[in-house]
Amino acid sequence: MGSAVDLGFGAEDRVVVVHVDDLGMSQAANQGALLAFEGAATCGSVMVPCPGFDELVELAAGRTDLDIGVHLTLNAEYESWRWDPVSDRVPGLVSTGGGMWRSTAETVEHASVEEVEIELRAQIDRALDAGLDVTHLDSHMGTVLNPKFVDVYVLLGREYRLPLFIPRIDESVLSRGALGDNMRRYVELVAAVEADGFPVFDQFNADSLEFEPGKGTEHNRRRIEGFAAGLSYLITHCARGGEQLESITHDWRQRDEEHRIYSKDGSMQQVIEAAGVRTIGMRPLRDLLRQRL
Repeated sequence: MGSAVDLGFGAEDRVVVVHVDDLGMSQAANQGALLAFEGAATCGSVMVPCPGFDELVELAAGRTDLDIGVHLTLNAEYESWRWDPVSDRVPGLVSTGGGMWRSTAETVEHASVEEVEIELRAQIDRALDAGLDVTHLDSHMGTVLNPKFVDVYVLLGREYRLPLFIPRIDESVLSRGALGDNMRRYVELVAAVEADGFPVFDQFNADSLEFEPGKGTEHNRRRIEGFAAGLSYLITHCARGGEQLESITHDWRQRDEEHRIYSKDGSMQQVIEAAGVRTIGMRPLRDLLRQRL
């Protein structure tokens, strides 16, 4: 909550980062994200190794209004839509069939911490070298938040002076004593980065695609209305429907619906306003972090 107050919001305000994941994954993802940025979405992050990265860079050229981070990518989860690491020095990140491993568990099993650091540095540097004004770092499929790799994540945030998607553990979980050693270590890590001046999210909601087609507005209304006071992070996967998206993922209908309801003429802007929720991008949090550092 401290970060929201430091940015001029009231202690009782509900302040939400409305985030679009998976930019760069495809042309469909780029188109859907840019339309959502004209509406209720405040920022997003790009998957540097993916086929749509270069197009995203072209679309973002000269667009100082766009708030885009790096969606640190250690997996290529789709069967037919594949991508390789940016670095050619990370064999542990390459699956037996080519391309990155499809699951987090496979990446954790096969990739070394050193390889992950090499690859993620390469992704951030490629984005910066391409001219993107990188505003933050987050994690595709949460893989870099795994205890094996999370120290790399924090190291890169500190070195590049970029805010991270890093949420608090719910206090109800803490009170039940339900944390194992890995989760206790995560709580200690959260305390350490917050002491360094990094913003930490009081709440987050990643339940972006679990709705029946046609029920997107109702689903997302519940997500928005469920946030309490403080700084929160709402994940979406806005992408424009069509043959390309249908060929990639089974949840293409939900992704297309999200892009429509978060776009300028969609319903989510009205939902957010009616709920009295304030929204913010990641660039102000980056500026705040750099002032603190």
